[in-house]
Amino acid sequence: MLLDDKTILITGGTGSFGKCFTKYVLTHYNPRKIIIYSRDEFKQWLMASEFEEYREKLRFFIGDVRDYERMKRAFEGVDYVIHAAAMKQVPACEYNPNEAIKTNVMGAQNVIDASLNMGIKKVVALSTDKAVNPVNLYGGTKLVSDKLFIAANAYCGNKDLNFSIVRYGNVAGSRGSIIPLFQKLIDEGASELPITDYRMTRFWISLTQGVELVIKALEEAKGGETFISRIPSFKITDLAEAMAPNLKTKEIGIRPGEKLHEVMITVEDSPTTYEYDKHFIIYPQMFWQTSKCPTPDGKKVEDGFYYSSGNNTEWLSVERIRELLKTDLSL
Repeated sequence: MLLDDKTILITGGTGSFGKCFTKYVLTHYNPRKIIIYSRDEFKQWLMASEFEEYREKLRFFIGDVRDYERMKRAFEGVDYVIHAAAMKQVPACEYNPNEAIKTNVMGAQNVIDASLNMGIKKVVALSTDKAVNPVNLYGGTKLVSDKLFIAANAYCGNKDLNFSIVRYGNVAGSRGSIIPLFQKLIDEGASELPITDYRMTRFWISLTQGVELVIKALEEAKGGETFISRIPSFKITDLAEAMAPNLKTKEIGIRPGEKLHEVMITVEDSPTTYEYDKHFIIYPQMFWQTSKCPTPDGKKVEDGFYYSSGNNTEWLSVERIRELLKTDLSL
């Protein structure tokens, strides 16, 4: 199987995705080892305690994606790299733009260079809806990061190496999503729930679905593809109704750098976007019809197609949201 007897390194591996990916791989495969590469030793200690039963398979490597030499050392003997490290908080990136650029852009280039020089076979970088038509610095840095990983395939030469991207939005229940905030207010006995805009919609994706999309990219990517799950949308007002049907809501106004809808595929991407049973793939425009470009075997979307949580064809009802809150989040 794909990940059996392989060494996998996850940058930013102590985050929600890294822990879910690690558990999924250790449950479904038999990797040689998984290396958690991150800069916070306390989070590494917590994760090591959480995964005590798998200690023989795990290695914890203190390092920063900004440090190229350290990354080269960590990449020795690694087969696959999952790049999840990033500065993600929108206000923090706006207030510390140079730091966001160092981590999200220069760090991405360091991952690419280390992979090219250390014999890595596959690299999957995590993207975000905020990289699509970005309206804040975080989104801008992730757009550049995406472009760097796509272009990196042009530098592989005869190496057995490819770079691909997985894109999704806020993961349901993850840090930064609205669900933990609503739950905290409910637990504290709030009399109303704040909603930035009653028109707001989001995609629903669980951490496990995000991990499975990364596995698919590892299995199928030829180089330069952006993988996007086909997932349902929900209205924020319906989420509030599902979580607290007896509470009133209050519209408080959209926050700086926030969008009404999550956008995963733009109109401009439609010429090279193909649809599959459970996902879309955006193929690289700049390398289209070259020897490095994979041959699509899906159904080409119509020109002018765009994929947004606001124009989706699949929507979650209030009752379905309640079910998913129990099964995906155990709330």
